[in-house]
Amino acid sequence: MIKIRPSNERGHLNYGWLDTYHTFSFSEYHDPDWMAFRTLRVINEDCVQPGEGFGTHAHRDMEIITYVLQGALEHKDSMGNGSIIRPGDVQRMSAGTGVTHSEFNPSKSELVHLLQIWIFPEKKGLKPEYEQKRFEESQKKGRLCLIASRDGREGSVTIHQDASLYAAVLKNGQKLEHSIDKNRHAWIQVARGSISLNGQLLNQGDGAAVSEEKRLEMIGKDDADLLLFDLA
Repeated sequence: MIKIRPSNERGHLNYGWLDTYHTFSFSEYHDPDWMAFRTLRVINEDCVQPGEGFGTHAHRDMEIITYVLQGALEHKDSMGNGSIIRPGDVQRMSAGTGVTHSEFNPSKSELVHLLQIWIFPEKKGLKPEYEQKRFEESQKKGRLCLIASRDGREGSVTIHQDASLYAAVLKNGQKLEHSIDKNRHAWIQVARGSISLNGQLLNQGDGAAVSEEKRLEMIGKDDADLLLFDLA
């Protein structure tokens, strides 16, 4: 069973400095039909204007992944970390018992376009952690590149949950397949472009919740960036 979450049905808020779309209920947007999917709690597509950003704020008991599509995002946190996140970088922050951080667009002319992803941790009260790794586009072209996993295999960042996150870049006509083990589920998010998923068209910003399917076939329709979550 594949249930499509159309881009134009997501929550949308525009604050001027921030234009944001929420796949699941978040902040001022509430949709009881889309609170989460399995352990996947948040997929926010954010565009932040030059010189703007999120001031210092707190999180706890959440695995937070930042995936930048365009521009750069400056990160600072209470663990003492400071970094710039650019396309190809994957940042993982385990909020655990509590962490504060800020995110800022340091450019004077270019907006930053990113996906912010939250996954429920397997247990509460973990020690806060930070990790950032780079995955070149060549690693994602025509294949599923593992970028986050429970055990950090294949050089992925480590998350405290039984979930695996893959990224792929597909040109028109390129095909990928992914097998789903029994009692597992998947979420597909199209970050850019469009794909065919088991014969159904998904455009930029669309997502799809997948259950009781053994195999996924993804075919690029435009040059497409996609994320695939394999979830318990």
